Amino acid sequence: MKALLVTGGAGFIGSNFIRYILNNYSDYRITNFDKLTYSGNLNNLKDVRESSNYKFIRGDICNAKQVQSAVKDCDYIINFAAQTHVDRSIKSSEEFVKANIEGVRTLLDVARKHKIKRFLHISTDEVYGDIKKGLSREDDSLLPNSPYAASKAAADLLCRSYFQTYKFPVIITRSSNNFGPYQYPEKVMPLFITNAIEDKQLPLYGDGENIRDWIYVLDNCYGIDVALHKGRPGQIYNIGGGNLLKNIRIARQIAEGLGKSEKNIKFVKDRPGHDRRYALSSDKLKRLGWRSEHSFNKALKMTVEWYLSNRWWWKPLKRKAKIIKW
Repeated sequence: MKALLVTGGAGFIGSNFIRYILNNYSDYRITNFDKLTYSGNLNNLKDVRESSNYKFIRGDICNAKQVQSAVKDCDYIINFAAQTHVDRSIKSSEEFVKANIEGVRTLLDVARKHKIKRFLHISTDEVYGDIKKGLSREDDSLLPNSPYAASKAAADLLCRSYFQTYKFPVIITRSSNNFGPYQYPEKVMPLFITNAIEDKQLPLYGDGENIRDWIYVLDNCYGIDVALHKGRPGQIYNIGGGNLLKNIRIARQIAEGLGKSEKNIKFVKDRPGHDRRYALSSDKLKRLGWRSEHSFNKALKMTVEWYLSNRWWWKPLKRKAKIIKW
């Protein structure tokens, strides 16, 4: 039995990854280590919490003693734990620096001390910054434009340094914009979907022409799986969906799919430092056998249907959610 510590496993991608591993591997024992901040939600794993191969520990990756206790007897660590919402980082970067940089340093130090066999760090395409044309590749310069992206880029460089200096077996994955079930409703995709369900406006930044590379969350989980088992220590692997779409297209497709008109789309003041375009090359991971398995249109339909069927999950979250203004 292999022991896997998943930090931030009560969040969106982390919880989907835990479920993915439990559904695809019988020889993994998973420990979910999560602080349960505003976006961490144990209801994300309600269906697996009784599994004999799963347990939850509440803890903070910045607390070395708590991390040491959770790491005991673990073979692998996958770090999803992070502050991730760009809008919140613009309002205040303090928590982003603490969790995304200091937290990663703490994890790396404890993991190295315990001789963890493999440490996989989850990053983002936002570290590359705005790319006007072409595709971002793993050896491109890091040019982050938001406090969130800067904190993730710093963490990536810390991970790289631990491999270069200590030969610690670190792997980094950088994915494009994820969407799917259990995504906290401050993010654009679930915000638009749930607002359309409630017949509310869909707030679209700027002119809506910003382009993102969308990936269904289970395709990202598969990519992380491939990187964990087939990737080489010290390497970075992009995981992009190959769905380069304008935000206005997303808003229109969601509105139309839920029987709403374009009148539900409201253009709002753009956020500061808003990157115009992200686009990833996933060729490196594809050489290890990975492929995106879900078409965008089918995955979006599945996602909309999930939010329609699971109002019990997102309605309480939206009632408590704070609107971020700069």
